[in-house]
Amino acid sequence: MSHKTSDFAPIAFSLLIGLFAVVAGLPAAAQVSCEKDRKVTARALPEATFNKLNKIYEQIGNEQYAEAAAELNKLLEKSSDDYEKALIHQALGHIASSQEKIDEALRHFRAAVDLNTLPNLAHFQMIYILAQLQITLERYEEGLRTLDEWFCVTPPEQITADAYVLKANANAQLKRYRPGLEAIDKAISLSPDPKENWYQLKLAMHFELEQFPSAASTLEIMINKWPDKKQYWTQLSQVYLKIKDDRKSLAVMALAYRRGLLETESEYLQLANLYQYLDLPYQAGVILEEALAKGKIAGNYKHWKQTAETWYQSRELDKALTAYEKAGSYADDGKLHMSRAYILVDLERWSEAAEAIAAALEKGGLSERETANSYLLKGMAEMKLKRYDAAHKSFTRASNYSNTRGAAGEWLRQLREVRSG
Repeated sequence: MSHKTSDFAPIAFSLLIGLFAVVAGLPAAAQVSCEKDRKVTARALPEATFNKLNKIYEQIGNEQYAEAAAELNKLLEKSSDDYEKALIHQALGHIASSQEKIDEALRHFRAAVDLNTLPNLAHFQMIYILAQLQITLERYEEGLRTLDEWFCVTPPEQITADAYVLKANANAQLKRYRPGLEAIDKAISLSPDPKENWYQLKLAMHFELEQFPSAASTLEIMINKWPDKKQYWTQLSQVYLKIKDDRKSLAVMALAYRRGLLETESEYLQLANLYQYLDLPYQAGVILEEALAKGKIAGNYKHWKQTAETWYQSRELDKALTAYEKAGSYADDGKLHMSRAYILVDLERWSEAAEAIAAALEKGGLSERETANSYLLKGMAEMKLKRYDAAHKSFTRASNYSNTRGAAGEWLRQLREVRSG
C-alpha cells in the first residue's frame, strides 16, 4: 500500500498550526511515556521570531512555498536555538512534502525529531509522519522501526486503524505475513467501517501463508460487504475446492450465476464442471446450452461434446443427439457420428442410426475395432429396416475383423433364415 505526499501535507500543516498555538500560550499536550518518560515543555518564542514564523505559516497556507522556504532557510542560518531549529525543520519538511519532494521532507522531519526539543504531541506525531515517509520510499525496515517507536510512545486509545494498516503494508512488502496479518486484523477491529483494500491485503496474506480456511472466512465477509464484486465469488469457490468442500464451491458459483455475475467463458465452464463433478449432469447441461446460445462460451467441438455428454448422462437423449450432431460438425473423424448412432439404436430409430453410421464410416478416423463395430451395427439397423442386401453387405464386412467375426457370422445365419423363410 503506497501513500502520496499529498496525504501527508495536511497532517504536517496541522502540526505546524497546533504547535504554534501551544507556543502562543495554549496548554501543553499531555505527557505520554514509554520505557522512559519524555518531558519537554513548550516555551514561548522571541516576539520577532514568532512574528516571522506567523507570516511564514500564512505563506504556507497560501501555497507560497518558494517564498516561505527562502525565509525559513534564512532563519535556520541565523538560529542557534535547537527549539527554533526544530520548528523551522518541521516547516521545511511540510513544504517539501507538499511539493512531493519526499527525500527532502524526510531529511527535515528527521532533523526536527533528532533535535528532541518539541513538545510531546508534535514530537510524536512527527515520528509517525517519518514512518509514513520512509515506507513511501520503500525503506520498509527503517519505517517499521520508526513506526514501532511511535507505537511505543502513543497511548493505545490514541492509535488509529490507519497506523496498523501502515504496519501491515510494510510487513507484507517484506514478506512478513504473520505480523502483517496481526496488524491488519487489529486495524479491522478498530474501525467501524473497514476499507475494502484492507480486506484485500488480509486475503492476500492468507493466500501467501496458504491459510485457505482463513481465506474462505475472509472472502465470506467480503462477499457480504461487497456482493457485486464477482471476483470474490469466484475466488471463494476456488478456495472451497482447495479445502475439499466441493458442495460449498458449487453453491457459491451457482449463487453468483443466479445473481447474474458470471460473464466469462471460464466462469460458465467452472460452474458446469462443478455440476458434472458432483454428478448433477442435467444442471451442467442447462448451463452449457445457455452459455452456447448466448455466445458466452465458444461453439466448438469440445464444448458441444461436453454438452452432449451431460445430456446423455441425464438421459435427455434428444438433446444429446442435437449436441452430438453439432459437435460432430467440428470433428475431423466420425467418432461422434457413432455416438449418435448408439443413442439412435437405443431409441430404435433405425433409419437415422444407419445414416449416422454411414456418415461415421465416410468421415473415417475410426480405429479397427470401432470400424468393425460400425459395420456390425449398420447391418443390424439395415436388417431391422428389411434392407437385406445392405445388411448382408455390412455383416460380411464385419466378418473380416477378428473382434466382430463371430457376431457377424451369427447375424448372417439369422439373415439367411429370414430371407429363406
